[in-house]
Amino acid sequence: MAFGFSQAFRTFGKLTLAGAIGASLAAGDVGAQQNTPSPGSAKGQFGAVGLPTQGPAQPIGFYAKGCMTGAVALPTDGPTWQAMRLSRNRRWGNPAMIALLERLSQDGAKYAGWPGILVGDIAQPRGGPMLNGHASHQIGLDADIWFTPMPTRRMTAEERQDMPFTTMLQKGKFLTVDPKVWTQSHARLLMLAASYPEVERIFVNPAIKKKMCDTWTGDRTNLGKLRPEYGHDSHFHIRIKCPPGAKGCTPQAPVVAGDGCDKSLAWWFTPAPWAPPKPPKPGAKPPKPPREMMVSDLPKACAAVLDAASVASMQAATYGGSSAASALTAAPAAAPAAADDGALPDVGPVPNDKPAIQ
Repeated sequence: MAFGFSQAFRTFGKLTLAGAIGASLAAGDVGAQQNTPSPGSAKGQFGAVGLPTQGPAQPIGFYAKGCMTGAVALPTDGPTWQAMRLSRNRRWGNPAMIALLERLSQDGAKYAGWPGILVGDIAQPRGGPMLNGHASHQIGLDADIWFTPMPTRRMTAEERQDMPFTTMLQKGKFLTVDPKVWTQSHARLLMLAASYPEVERIFVNPAIKKKMCDTWTGDRTNLGKLRPEYGHDSHFHIRIKCPPGAKGCTPQAPVVAGDGCDKSLAWWFTPAPWAPPKPPKPGAKPPKPPREMMVSDLPKACAAVLDAASVASMQAATYGGSSAASALTAAPAAAPAAADDGALPDVGPVPNDKPAIQ
């Protein structure tokens, strides 16, 4: 499949710009800009809560505008997974998501030749907007999986906090997968994740989507679930459907039919997604900065979620019971993570006219 790289980027004037963009994407797993949250802001209030609510698990609202009740924590360790960046306290999710992650880790080792998964951010204890790093991950139905395979030993909390990400992109080239780091096992793990009926979408870097379109020779039925999106070069982002009976959950429009290896993917390899914003007209007033999301902007039930009683402890709310909770701990973050802490963003360096969430 050829998207006409050179022809498309002649409009830039020089192909060196493409290399510069590629280099910025290769370093794309950097923290989102961190500002001190305003009093009453949703991210400030939800980011300050340390434990989930008691009661049944319910996702409330949409993936990028909501909260959740009854979350459970992914155990920090399992035979085929390890949780990362423990100080963020973002390994909480709907039980359906946590169960899927454990299943994927086991099936990956059995069928995809993957030794185990490293799990990044899932959600905060009660969901809601995060202090940094994500627009979605608010209702416990999103999770990030590193493209780095799990090591054969149990890492310390410090190692999990400081371990660098590995981009799948080739340095100095625009949207090109690095053949030195990409393996067929990466491809098998992605297609395995896409095979589960409850999985709605998997966000990957456009270069990875193109690589899969060009090279995947197996069953392509679920290839359309792989959605190209900014960033996502060192991890992939799994999103599952609203669980059955979750009346307060707002579903996303289904993925269109087909494998996604069409003009919708070709668009990413044109100048359009990467063009800088148009300069304002002479004399025009500067645009107002985007307003911070407040709790009142979320579904009405989310205010009650903030005030609801907490579970007794993290161990009590760990998936699989308190016996599944690991003794491995990390000191809680004293302050919101700084902008250079290596967050796993939903988006990398992008123009202001980034398309709406897919």
